[in-house]
Amino acid sequence: MRVGMLTGGGDCPGLNAVIRGAVRKGILHHGDEFVGFMEGWRGVLDNTTMPLNLETTSGILHKGGTILRSSRTNVKKIPGGFEKCVESIEKNKLDALIALGGDDTQSISLALSERGVKCVGVPKTIDNDLNGTDVCFGFDTAVSIATEAIDRLHSTAEAHNRVLVVEVMGRDAGWIAITSGIAGGADVILIPEVPVDIDEVCRLLKYRYDRGKKFSIVVVAEGAHLPESGQATHGTSVDAFGHVRLSGVAQALAEEIESRTKYETRSVNLGHTQRGGTPTAYDRMLATRYGVAAIDLVHAGKFGRLVVLKGTQISDIPLADAISKNRTVGDDLLEVMRSLQPPANAV
Repeated sequence: MRVGMLTGGGDCPGLNAVIRGAVRKGILHHGDEFVGFMEGWRGVLDNTTMPLNLETTSGILHKGGTILRSSRTNVKKIPGGFEKCVESIEKNKLDALIALGGDDTQSISLALSERGVKCVGVPKTIDNDLNGTDVCFGFDTAVSIATEAIDRLHSTAEAHNRVLVVEVMGRDAGWIAITSGIAGGADVILIPEVPVDIDEVCRLLKYRYDRGKKFSIVVVAEGAHLPESGQATHGTSVDAFGHVRLSGVAQALAEEIESRTKYETRSVNLGHTQRGGTPTAYDRMLATRYGVAAIDLVHAGKFGRLVVLKGTQISDIPLADAISKNRTVGDDLLEVMRSLQPPANAV
């Protein structure tokens, strides 16, 4: 078979491992040929490709980013976009298309599937918020990077008797914040699923201060909602899928904390460091399993579906189910977080 592959949306560690896994299984066991579209859906629209074979995918397992590069290209907003995609797929004589990406990318996969294109999706987002899968590759790496940063910030916060507010990624779901926050021993963790209560934040910080702990670490997801201003945005422009650029919640929160408590407070935005660099062993393994499973779905003729992880087993679900809603942090992790904090009646 001739199979196309693309990586859409934000990059993350593990994309190359997925590509490698699918290509090696396809070539070595099925005699497949692969065509890589450059820069996500933009490459499909423009028919910009590169060959994917054993040579071009050699030595990429441990590399971050993606050899196919990426973009946030919304085919729905381009006049005749879907027709151009179908034409490009036909020109390359493809039997199937494997798309690596989150809900935005997979919404295009679903739309093409409904137009007769044989699509298979692979779940990719460090935010870990794609519905129907327990884990997305790239998440473990992002959490590891954020946790290491929190570990490092503890020492400088203690040295200066400061509160440090650490901003991590997470537009609609706080998986990175709550996981790295608990793992890193943060004193306060704020996520988009729960509105920020400044009074409660200050109570937790004061509780520590009154007991001789003159420093604290606050971890906040970029998409957390502040009481009056809501989500902190960088300007008013939006991307191709209508998302505003989030940034600055940590700084806004730091200013409010210092104003209320008089504790010296600084902010740190980890930004794209969470998405860069070599993937962890866990993400390399998960990504490889996803890649192998994706080409297996192609040869099983199961199209319009997304490979997912359920427990420890790889399975698959309809693309429509995957993008139906965001997967958000549940009460179980919120209870773990609250169990490590002093209750409201603590004295």
